[in-house]
Amino acid sequence: MSDYYEILGIEKTATKEEIKSAFRKMARKWHPDVNKAPEAEAKFKELGKAYETLMDDEKRATYDRFGEDGLRNAGFNTQGPFAGGFGDLDEVFNSFFGGFGFGGGSRRSDPNAPRRGDDLRLDIEIEFEEAVFGMTKEITIDHLETCPSCKGSGAKEGAKPETCKTCGGAGSIQQTTRTVLGHFTQIVTCPHCHGKGTVISDPCPDCHGEGRKTAEKKIELKIPAGVDNGSRMRLSHEGDAGVNGGVAGDLYVVVHVKPSLYFKRDGINIYTKLEISPAQAVLGDTISIKTLDGERNVTIPAGIQHGESVRIRGAGVPNLSKPSVRGEHIVVVSIKIPAHISNDEKVLYEKLYEIQAGRKAKGSVKERIKGVFK
Repeated sequence: MSDYYEILGIEKTATKEEIKSAFRKMARKWHPDVNKAPEAEAKFKELGKAYETLMDDEKRATYDRFGEDGLRNAGFNTQGPFAGGFGDLDEVFNSFFGGFGFGGGSRRSDPNAPRRGDDLRLDIEIEFEEAVFGMTKEITIDHLETCPSCKGSGAKEGAKPETCKTCGGAGSIQQTTRTVLGHFTQIVTCPHCHGKGTVISDPCPDCHGEGRKTAEKKIELKIPAGVDNGSRMRLSHEGDAGVNGGVAGDLYVVVHVKPSLYFKRDGINIYTKLEISPAQAVLGDTISIKTLDGERNVTIPAGIQHGESVRIRGAGVPNLSKPSVRGEHIVVVSIKIPAHISNDEKVLYEKLYEIQAGRKAKGSVKERIKGVFK
């Protein structure tokens, strides 16, 4: 399996700036428009996967611990940004870095250059057991999609955007202001085209010249087994559509898990409480309890103390990176002293007290019982 650090030629301690620099260097080497070797396309896609993973703190942490399989099991998209194809090298740099071209230096932003779409966030709530065992849930989002009528141009069919005469297509103009300190010149957004560089005299009626329109979309979301409250899942390119052919943003789904009235979770372990009688504590017992997998018999060993626990291995929460491995179900035992007892029970407890204390029972039965089992 590929090592993302080796692909970029960096150390595991590399900073984000070092990752960016390495990606720029390797992208120039392996982009299929530049390198005609048969393996160039595959290597360039691997570069994209490595860069996208290591620039995201959450994905990088998961990758460092569990590798690419861990990313998939955690619900991350591991296909990379170029799974559906890629534009020319300048387009890639514009989308990723906001304008680092093939020559390697910065340049004035081109208003007609591809721009990445915005990221979106969706919060969902699921049941406790759904988080434990995973599920597939249909979610609905409202996002901006490229207008199908004008294909993103913003112009009505048959019409074309025209270069803005005010800024000459630059999207910005120089503005000189006279002050008591002299003349100051600054670059400002063109007031005529609002920074687009083009104007549309005959706009598309569906998107009103925007090139994008709001649309509802349904997505089948696979929630992995073992997901915890507050977990964030990233769906690549499911956010708002890009502009001028830029890549779409990402959708971040934040999972909120409803608390259970019976189970308490700590990592991959599950805790429940079990009350038993003094007799059960002394003699031991087999008791049926509720587990994540249904009713199950648990053996209480003789002589168990108040606050001690019984562990059921493999009955907890699946490990997010390795679902076949599950935590433990930990049953915390509490010994309940009876508030009211029958005459027969009273006789037995008095006899027990005499045996254990070596003297005649005195005082209230309840107090003596507490003394025996404290």
